[in-house]
Amino acid sequence: MRLLTTTVLIATLSLSACGAIRDSRVNPFNWFGNSRSEPIEQDTRAQTNPLIPVNDRGGLFRSARNQIEEYRGRPVDQVSGLVIERVPGGAIVRATGISAYDGPFSVRLTPANDDAEPVDGVLTYRLEAERPRDLRRTTSTRVRTVTAAVSLSDRELRDVRVIRVEGERNAQTTTRR
Repeated sequence: MRLLTTTVLIATLSLSACGAIRDSRVNPFNWFGNSRSEPIEQDTRAQTNPLIPVNDRGGLFRSARNQIEEYRGRPVDQVSGLVIERVPGGAIVRATGISAYDGPFSVRLTPANDDAEPVDGVLTYRLEAERPRDLRRTTSTRVRTVTAAVSLSDRELRDVRVIRVEGERNAQTTTRR
């Protein structure tokens, strides 16, 4: 026990002496010096990927890449449900609808106006889906039921009092509490 106490006492006294010789190399705080900021030299080779060719000739699929696909959706027949789910940082607007025909696909909630801004506190969307080429009627609503959702941030919901989703024959609205 006396040996341990003596060792701890000697280590404590030697470390406290480091404060007296603060500019010495014996002081462990002086071993690395002060940090400073310096600019990094940019390597031009790191900015380019050697696996991607530099030529701008294009390629086999260049014309397809430059085309913007046009959405050909049309409003669904009825909007059967509208749910607003609060999430951190905003809300999710989820609309359910029933199409008049079998096999609707590429279902979307598209803004009624171009800039997706509320008009007099009303934010309006259309529930749209693309229709298949062979339009067949069916009796089962399970086959024709579609759902789409859109996420809105708190900033986008700031001036909104009513959210409205329109279909071909009806519309569903919900009011902010």
